Amino acid sequence: MDSMDPESQGQRPEPEDLGFGRVLAEQVRGRFLNKDGTPNSRKYGVGSQVWQRLQLRALYASWTAFVAWLFGLLLLVNGVFALAYMSLGPASLAGVEALQLPDAFTRAFAFSVGVFSTVGTGPLHAVGSTANWLVTIESLLGPMLLLGAGGFLIARLSRPRASIRFTHSAVVAPYQGGRGLMFRLINVRPSELIDVEARVSLAWYELEGAKRKRRFHPLKLDRRSVEFFTLHWTVVHPITADSPLAGVTREQLREAEAEFLVSIAGLEEAFSTRVHARTSYTADEVRWDAKFADMFMSSPDGIMTVDAERLDRFDRLPEGTTATPAALERYGAQAAEQAALPGFPLADPHRF
Repeated sequence: MDSMDPESQGQRPEPEDLGFGRVLAEQVRGRFLNKDGTPNSRKYGVGSQVWQRLQLRALYASWTAFVAWLFGLLLLVNGVFALAYMSLGPASLAGVEALQLPDAFTRAFAFSVGVFSTVGTGPLHAVGSTANWLVTIESLLGPMLLLGAGGFLIARLSRPRASIRFTHSAVVAPYQGGRGLMFRLINVRPSELIDVEARVSLAWYELEGAKRKRRFHPLKLDRRSVEFFTLHWTVVHPITADSPLAGVTREQLREAEAEFLVSIAGLEEAFSTRVHARTSYTADEVRWDAKFADMFMSSPDGIMTVDAERLDRFDRLPEGTTATPAALERYGAQAAEQAALPGFPLADPHRF
């Protein structure tokens, strides 16, 4: 049996759903990806997964949060054992006079830290069966917790990951006689990324008959990949006559509840491993009548230099510069040679 392509039969090919599924895509309200790239989703029926979630949080948390939580956990465990020793009475610990610590909790805490970390308790020792049972339990629990903390520390240090900073907003700026959807990104880690690829997809609602249905469109990029990602990269989708965004205005983009899903993948040079980064831009996170400001700086030694603090800076343009659809989007490349024309309707009047 001969198979025929839908386009050869005059049918419109079904847009990609990026793996979300047609039913789910219709039911979702809100964005698909959070700004940090994490999926805006939740799963039930798989159990609490407390330890798995704890492991992921420990791996993805910032170093400040990781150290703070680890230090707080160690203090909490030792504090609990110190209270347990105190509850047995002052006679449960002998040799406290040598420490010259007047506070009973401080003495019990110092004893607990010595047992927990296996460094020794000095002149202190437990007295009585109950106190010695607590010492036994803590001497077993302490090394296991320290070993787990060390494992998380090694995993964080050895895990290759992309540290890519995206602009907070995308812009619709002038581009090659028309308009272009743009956003910028920069690698903020000292290690280099090579062979970096970008994928951008548009998710929005379109009118099909009398019903609004969410559709996904992969957007063509002016440059989909870069061999060297040493400075920054401005990803551009040219809005031409064949673009899904042809003729779109700010109000129509907001009405369609548009979201631009961004996926970046590259080879991390230090570990020779592919790393990924994701983000998304909603219709309210797209700026119009603006363009990104220059990030390059002059260097006396002639080295290429950019200022990462300027990543989100942009310059305002006269009102209507990009908020009004360009002639190029309506009539194609020949319109670039024509005089400025008034605003044009959508290329597809049934889109919304």
